[in-house]
Amino acid sequence: MHEGPLHGGPSRRTYPVAVANKTQPTDASIDDFLAGLSERRRDEARQLIAMMQDISGEPPVLWGPSIIGFGCVQYRLASGRIGEMGAIGFCPRKAALTIYIAEGFDRYGDLLGRLGKHRTGRSCLYLTKLADADLGVLRELVAASHRHQTEMETCSVAHLDVAPGQPGTTSR
Repeated sequence: MHEGPLHGGPSRRTYPVAVANKTQPTDASIDDFLAGLSERRRDEARQLIAMMQDISGEPPVLWGPSIIGFGCVQYRLASGRIGEMGAIGFCPRKAALTIYIAEGFDRYGDLLGRLGKHRTGRSCLYLTKLADADLGVLRELVAASHRHQTEMETCSVAHLDVAPGQPGTTSR
């Protein structure tokens, strides 16, 4: 006899199943990724990598094909879906640098007012040129976002067989 809600028995599932994110940490080489960027974006990316690595104490890891993340946090959506993402990170897109800021910008109004030329989305900060931003203010903003993110449950990218950002294979 089958059990479960469709067969009149108790449900064995009492918690939401974690569904794999489309964007997963990889063992792809950060240097190889940066080599494919324009010289300006590569230089800007290196500045952001140094800043975010210093703030997080974590090495850069390529999440999916183009997001450079530092650390790992778990989150739960209102639907109950559980996922993982870098605690802080950015994507050096052609049109703009996209910096991911936890939980949006409501708590960061003062910093945004002092940041310089930028645009925002729901949780994305867009900088056309890194030189247009006050790097001290950007550092404060990224550090505040990192503090907020790491108050959530952290996770690990230790499943990688090699040091993050270096070529190799995964153990998945």
